Amino acid sequence: MAATEEHTVLPAPTFDKPVKVLIVVSPYYSDIANGLLTGARGALEAAGVAHESVEMPGALEIPTAIGIADRASNFDGYVALGCVIRGETTHYETVCNDSSRALQLLGLQGLCIGNGILTVENKAQADVRADPDGQNKGGGAALAALHLIALARKWTDTRKGIGFLPAGDDTLLA
Repeated sequence: MAATEEHTVLPAPTFDKPVKVLIVVSPYYSDIANGLLTGARGALEAAGVAHESVEMPGALEIPTAIGIADRASNFDGYVALGCVIRGETTHYETVCNDSSRALQLLGLQGLCIGNGILTVENKAQADVRADPDGQNKGGGAALAALHLIALARKWTDTRKGIGFLPAGDDTLLA
């Protein structure tokens, strides 16, 4: 059972320059969203990270909001929070798959995103996962975003090439 399994949680990375994160949350299930948000904010604040939050109607709108924010702002990373509970139709699969796929595609484009959109069978599972004093999936998503930001910053100044420096203004070519 997931609630009793042991797993490794990496410590929060440290930063030498300020970090700014946008939390995008869907309050569709407001009590679940509030738990996720409390956990995410707690993790970011414990790491000394500045953050803002915006709400979107549902999980499908979260990736679009992150894409818009990335084009129009200066956030270093993003935390996606929400909950999708299985219902009686196939809409569950659509929302789970499409929101997750869209976040993954944004990540592959270089955005640092912690995915805290819960996909569960019932509300009881969501309650356990969203509880900041329980599994704290909101805090976990925030930490995931911070680890990706740290990795991106580690390699930002790395020069690309094939073992040599590109020609500069002081380089003469024949």
